[in-house]
Amino acid sequence: MKFQILSSVMLGMTLTACSLTPQLTMPVAPIPKHYPAVNLGDQRAGIVPLDWTNVFTDPYLQQLIPQALENNRDLRLATLDVAVVQAQYGIQRSTMLPAIDVAISETRQRSNSSGTGATVSAQKNISLGISAYEIDLFSRASSMTDAAFARFLSSEYGRNSAQISLVSAIADAYHAVLLARDQLQLAKQTLKDWQQSLNLARQLKEAKQNSGLDVAQAEGQVAIAEADCESRTRALALAHHALQLLVGKELTREMDSAPKLEQLPRPFFPTGLPSDLLTNRPDILQAEQNLRAANADIGAARAAFFPRLSLTTSVGYGSSEMHNLFDRDNRSWIFAPQITIPIFSAGRLRAELRLSELRKSIAVVEYERAIQIAFREVSDGLVGRETFTRQFAAQQRVVDNAAKRLELSTLRYRAGVDSRLEVLDAQRQLYAAQQALLDLRGAELSNAVSLYKALGGGAVPSLRSQLE
Repeated sequence: MKFQILSSVMLGMTLTACSLTPQLTMPVAPIPKHYPAVNLGDQRAGIVPLDWTNVFTDPYLQQLIPQALENNRDLRLATLDVAVVQAQYGIQRSTMLPAIDVAISETRQRSNSSGTGATVSAQKNISLGISAYEIDLFSRASSMTDAAFARFLSSEYGRNSAQISLVSAIADAYHAVLLARDQLQLAKQTLKDWQQSLNLARQLKEAKQNSGLDVAQAEGQVAIAEADCESRTRALALAHHALQLLVGKELTREMDSAPKLEQLPRPFFPTGLPSDLLTNRPDILQAEQNLRAANADIGAARAAFFPRLSLTTSVGYGSSEMHNLFDRDNRSWIFAPQITIPIFSAGRLRAELRLSELRKSIAVVEYERAIQIAFREVSDGLVGRETFTRQFAAQQRVVDNAAKRLELSTLRYRAGVDSRLEVLDAQRQLYAAQQALLDLRGAELSNAVSLYKALGGGAVPSLRSQLE
């Protein structure tokens, strides 16, 4: 009989399940076939996987990024979230197989029998059995397992997305420190130049070649430069603090040895077709797995309408004496299949099915939105790549012309041809043009970082192929 019970259990486990999960058809990407402002030859080349070590080649930055990947607390939290979802998937997957337990017990009982006095009886039992194992006739458990696996993949892609965001944030923060440092250096140099101009104004006043008005104007301009230096000093400190927070530890090296902003190489991003984003962007892959999970939830909700077959069985031995516990006559067994048929649930099952269908519709919209956002971000980055170089060259000409104007204005002021006001205006114009040139270079680097992030930060390997 023991073998008949075990055979029945194995038969139930090998029954072919009827899956009620709907066939998933991925929605068509709601984006154009080509990126704007990019020639078609560039797009036909196919996307090149982007490794941050190849994009951000500055030696100091290449030391900061690994430190951040190791110490950043936000990334640690994302990694722990993945471990939590992985554990949840392991719990759900375990329901696909029966849990086999060994139970060993001993019972002692004292009773009063009429006429014979109190007696103590003992019973020893040992059994091997399966408790309430659900035979997955309609793939309810397998649908829930598929949903849990998809959510695990989604969390892993989310961690990859967080890592790419962290690398991008480190690069942006590093560039912000360099920009603030270069702006401070420019402000200090401008203060020095304007102090020399103030000294010149004072010398000319002593020589009776100008009035006190010129000196007052020069003094006011120096005060403006001093205030700007303090502002730039504060901006540099704040940028340094932001970078240190992202790295997750104290920065041991000074930034003075880092290159100037204009010396950083300009990254090059060969881009492929928009469809490449579907396999390179972790956030799109994450949205896809959320859609798969929502689709599997529909199968589990549908299966809840059908009967559920669960099985409890055990085989063992029971005896009052230990020495004959395993005798043939002391064998025992239990075989208790149970079928649960839903009859009335006050509309709960239909509401749960409707809820799962709505969640799938939401997941479809989120998937399409993630694709559209990705396309826009890449398009923005490509437009920036096409225009920043020309804008930077034009702004450099503005700086050169402003410097030339200041030189000529200073000569004319010394010769008494122009007033101090003309020199003052030329100095301010040059300083503003130089600051604008630095800001433009910072914006160009920020656009490069955004494009790196928009392209997915490199190819993401298929987690499903690794785990299955």
